[in-house]
Amino acid sequence: MRVSDILAPHGTLARVMPGYESRAGQLEMAEAVEAVLARDGILLVEAGTGTGKTLAYLVPAILSGRKVIVSTGTRALQDQIMEQDVPLLLGRLGLETEVACLKGLANYLCRRRYAELLRSAESMAPKIACDLPILARWVERTREGDLAELEELGEDAPVLAHIASGSDTRIGPRCPHYEECCVTRARRGAESAQIVVVNHHLYFADLALRQGGAGGVLPEHDAVIFDEAHQLEDVATSFFGVQVSTTRLVRLCRDARRSLDARRDPQVSRLLEHIQRCSGEFFTGLRGSPEGGRQALEPEAFTAELSERMHALDNALDALANHARARPPDDRILQLARRAESVREDLATIAEGRDRARVSWTQSRGKDSFIGSSPVDVSELLREALFYRTPAIVLTSATLGAAGSFEFVERRLGIESELEPIEKIVPSPFDYREQVALYVAGHLPDPRSEAYFEAAFGELRGLLEVLGGGALVLCTSLRAMRRFHARALREPAGALVAGPILMQGEAPKGKLLERFRAAGDALLFATASFWEGVDVPGDALRLVVMDKLPFDVPSDPVIAARCQRLEAEGERSFMKYLVPAAALALKQGFGRLVRTRKDRGVVAILDSRIAHRGYGKVFLRSLPEAQRCESLEQVRRFWSAMQAPAGAPERGEVFP
Repeated sequence: MRVSDILAPHGTLARVMPGYESRAGQLEMAEAVEAVLARDGILLVEAGTGTGKTLAYLVPAILSGRKVIVSTGTRALQDQIMEQDVPLLLGRLGLETEVACLKGLANYLCRRRYAELLRSAESMAPKIACDLPILARWVERTREGDLAELEELGEDAPVLAHIASGSDTRIGPRCPHYEECCVTRARRGAESAQIVVVNHHLYFADLALRQGGAGGVLPEHDAVIFDEAHQLEDVATSFFGVQVSTTRLVRLCRDARRSLDARRDPQVSRLLEHIQRCSGEFFTGLRGSPEGGRQALEPEAFTAELSERMHALDNALDALANHARARPPDDRILQLARRAESVREDLATIAEGRDRARVSWTQSRGKDSFIGSSPVDVSELLREALFYRTPAIVLTSATLGAAGSFEFVERRLGIESELEPIEKIVPSPFDYREQVALYVAGHLPDPRSEAYFEAAFGELRGLLEVLGGGALVLCTSLRAMRRFHARALREPAGALVAGPILMQGEAPKGKLLERFRAAGDALLFATASFWEGVDVPGDALRLVVMDKLPFDVPSDPVIAARCQRLEAEGERSFMKYLVPAAALALKQGFGRLVRTRKDRGVVAILDSRIAHRGYGKVFLRSLPEAQRCESLEQVRRFWSAMQAPAGAPERGEVFP
């Protein structure tokens, strides 16, 4: 059976699914994936929104008969594939292909840690005790042990940190709960399945383990399909680096207190208090930027005082490891010793400082502080660990190409021409010229000037007068987001929108989007993760506003080191790195608006540089074709035409 037998206009799905609509782009992509899985090689596919790319790679993966890993950008997409797409395909097609889902260890219940919690004094703490009855009922009935099932508690319930599995807490076959372990069962299911659905974080955690000489967590496989492949460089950078955080040390001490029974052993209690005191003193001098960004940690930052504090922490961790090893042999306690040694090794790697290949940094985010070391360039690592070792690889996303070229992503990921990658762009089936107006506010002040903010807010006010709400304002920094939100709240009630004025961080992302959808005419200010992964079809989202072009922060130590490396190689880092990376991010932001053929709305860019700087053409060529508006009056005419049942929108200038 071929993919055309299933996805073509008169194929199996058209016969067995009422209302099924065959899409030419979906079939084109599916046939390209089918060919790569049959002959091996590397395929890059940019599949525009609405292409149906999930089925376009699942169908050929299932039909190939090969062991295929499908790696997604988010756990939400993992769940969608397992709960919607796979049952639909297998049920309608009558296939018996085995498909398994495998998540990171922290997503699963650890029955050993749960049992230990019940016996510990911590179970009496009010914030823990109130959730234990709910947890107990769930533990009795769960088969998968996926903590996402615990909707009654919510993802931020304190008790979850005490009972979640993890690479630093799992002790393996000698654990008394090993056979009933949720992770053991999930891995056995993955071993026997033909298709295994994971996410990028788990895939690269596995790759990093294998590179370090340890055994992997994923089964051996013939092919891997990366969905949302534009995220790969950032994820790989994280997993090929190291970091130590205050939370990691707090968790180590908490588990040690429980396993070593610190209540009965004053020596252990004093040692753990000493570790926490040394940790606090060490991290006190390591502050990231107020925005939560990373700051470079140069070798000279390790003053005599800071070095002394780090050595004190190192000695305390060494004492914990020695104390654990001196106990009678016990796998849980030996695991504590290994964890303490792992923190010491990571601190040593970071303290070695920056060289051409790595950069060290520090960061503060909320109550947590971090110190870390990241590779400047992951292309060689990925080339050796992935692209030369895996027979068939598919990379797909709605945003892989900048200005129609895959050069940027191929260079960043180490996909050399000698690997002979196949490139394909499958356009979206949506008619953006009919559905979207792109408003470029070229008359605004330079976004770096003092006059910009009030002018930009005035532009936002004008856009809201036209569209009446249903607006997502994507900001490029937390500071800008908070400033816009605070300014909006100073307006008279109901002056901007009839619905609520929301801001990222007020509630978990999912709940915030639920409120936004339900209101229909809300105004939501957001940054970071809301530039992608937001899916609000219909009239509830009809206006997307981007305050500035989403350039990476040039002061970020990893970004700065990458730019310096390109400059040293004779390249213009701004055009070779910063512009194409920002163009892909802008494309992601644009993609939040139109999710179905019926969606209509406006995307507004309040950064005049896109209209007046030469590099603006790269951004414009990267976006889908849409009607171009250069004044609020043109936006008003477009939206009025959209609201007129028998009317047709006036055409503005269309981008090339």
